[in-house]
Amino acid sequence: MAISKIWVVAEPTDSGLTTTTLELLSAARSLAGTVEAVTWGPNGAASATVAGEYGATVLHDVGDIGTSLPGAPVASAIAGAIAAGNGPDAILIPTSGDGRDIAGRLSAKCDLPVLTNITGLVGGDSLTTEHPVFGGTKIVSARFTGTGPGIFVVRAKSFAPEPSGGGAASVSPLAVGDLGNTNSSVVVSRHVEERTGPKLDEAPVVVSGGRGLGEASNYALIEELAKLLNGAPGASRAIVDAGWVPYANQVGQTGKTVKPDVYLACGISGATQHMVGMKGSKNIIAINKDADAPIFTVADLGIVGDVHKVLPALIEALKSR
Repeated sequence: MAISKIWVVAEPTDSGLTTTTLELLSAARSLAGTVEAVTWGPNGAASATVAGEYGATVLHDVGDIGTSLPGAPVASAIAGAIAAGNGPDAILIPTSGDGRDIAGRLSAKCDLPVLTNITGLVGGDSLTTEHPVFGGTKIVSARFTGTGPGIFVVRAKSFAPEPSGGGAASVSPLAVGDLGNTNSSVVVSRHVEERTGPKLDEAPVVVSGGRGLGEASNYALIEELAKLLNGAPGASRAIVDAGWVPYANQVGQTGKTVKPDVYLACGISGATQHMVGMKGSKNIIAINKDADAPIFTVADLGIVGDVHKVLPALIEALKSR
C-alpha cells in the first residue's frame, strides 16, 4: 500500500521552525498526498503559517511543555495518535538531539524500528531510504517490511527547503498521555552560542581551516576571510580535536553538514569524514600545498599552494576592493 500520509516532527525555534523541518516538509510533499506536522512549545500554533507554506495541511500542537525536554511528551503524544488509529504511514524526524530522543522513545513505546542517518528518500509502495556508509564513499538502501508507521530520522541538508505556496495549516491539539517517570528531566538553563555573521549550517559561504594552518593562531586568517565574504568559519575535525576551535565550527560526518554556494577548504587534506559534510556544496575551492590531497577530487577549483601565502594575499585583494 502506497504511503498516503506523512507526519513531520517540526522542531520550534524562537523565530519559527528549524531549517531542517522545512526541508523535511518539502520532501514529504513529493512522497505522500497528505503532509502534517507535529510541534510543541508555548507558541506552537504560531508556526501554522510557515508549516502550511511548506506543505502541511494540519499542525498537531502538543502545547507548552514548560521546562521538560521534548522527548517524552512529544513521543507520548504521537504514540497516542498511532494507538488510536489516527496516526500517519510514516514519520520524518530531524537528526538532532531532540529529534533522536523523540525517535528512540517513540520506537520503544510503539515497538517500531527506526531507520537513522538518512540522506535520501524514494517513494512508492513504501519509503526506500538512502544511507551513506564507509565515510560517505558508499550509499546503501533500506526499507521497512513490517506493519505500522515507519520512523525515519533524516540528516540536515539532505533536501532543499522549497515553499509550496499553501495557506496556513489548521491547528489541532495533540494530547500527551501518562508519562509516568519518563518526564523527570528538566532544562535548568540554556546556552546560546556567541557568534557574528551567519550560522555555519545556513551560510552562503563557508571558509574552513584544517591542520595545514600549522597552529591555532593562524585560524584568525579563516575568520577574517569568512567575515570579508559575509560567510561563516568552519573547521576540520583535526583542529577541533586539537582544541584550536570549538566543536560548533566542525564540518563533517561528526560535525555539521553544510551546503553553501561556496565552500573554501584551506589546509584540509580531504578525509572522507570531512567531505561527507561539505561535498554537496555548489562550488568547492580547495587550497593545499599537496597536489595529491584527496580534497582536490571534489574541488571545482584547486589551488596548489601554501595557505600561509595564499590566504593573506586573498585577504589583501578583498580588502583592496
